[in-house]
Amino acid sequence: MSTNPPTPEPQALIDAETARIQAEADKALADGGQEELHPRRDYPPYRSSILRHPKRPLVAAREAFTELRGPVFGVTDVTELDSDLTRQHHGEPLGERIVVTGRVLDRDGRPVRGQLVEVWQANASGRYAHKRDQHPAPLDPNFTGTGRCLTDDEGRYTFTSIKPGPYPWRNHLNAWRPAHIHFSLFGTAFTQRLVTQMYFPGDPLFPYDPIFNSITDERARQRLIAGYDHDLSSPEWSLGYRWDIVLDGPSATWMEEGR
Repeated sequence: MSTNPPTPEPQALIDAETARIQAEADKALADGGQEELHPRRDYPPYRSSILRHPKRPLVAAREAFTELRGPVFGVTDVTELDSDLTRQHHGEPLGERIVVTGRVLDRDGRPVRGQLVEVWQANASGRYAHKRDQHPAPLDPNFTGTGRCLTDDEGRYTFTSIKPGPYPWRNHLNAWRPAHIHFSLFGTAFTQRLVTQMYFPGDPLFPYDPIFNSITDERARQRLIAGYDHDLSSPEWSLGYRWDIVLDGPSATWMEEGR
């Protein structure tokens, strides 16, 4: 007769792992407080950050003149096609077509004009067109998932794309990232760059994602979620989402630090 203990069911393993992550998250919140806008770089449930976050005070390097003054992206460098991720190849990409638009604002609600906005994302199956993404989801030959545009005089940006799918990332047992689009905003030089993520409303993976939950302020978390805009949707064509980005101040959009 075998004396080996029975193998736990997969759901029991997932529940136990979820409980451990929640306990780590609760401790992180208790240690870091509730009012921090930016997450700790060593937030325990976000396990890969433990191995790569800075452990000593950052050293400010003196910028060279070329780093401060250039390169500067001109209007002629960005074309209309760059902001439509569904028309960059010969065929139509697969998935739910979406339009994402919003305004880039300063702390006083004034538009930030001429801002270079870049996006990158997974395809509808939750896979990036990148050699390091090897999880077994299909690639789409008509979708690379990258785009860019310049904000107009009202600080507005607009992208046409495909809604990204969730994907596994091996941070913990049965770890899946909620659907999201990465945003990068430049000033007048490469050294002036902010990076963040936009999420979609009602995603069931929010409670299980330590990156999303590393933001301890609930109000800041909600500012990362786009709003569905039915007036922005087009009949038989696309669904519309609206998401404003505030660069600083009390209503600032959370930006990634050292991720």
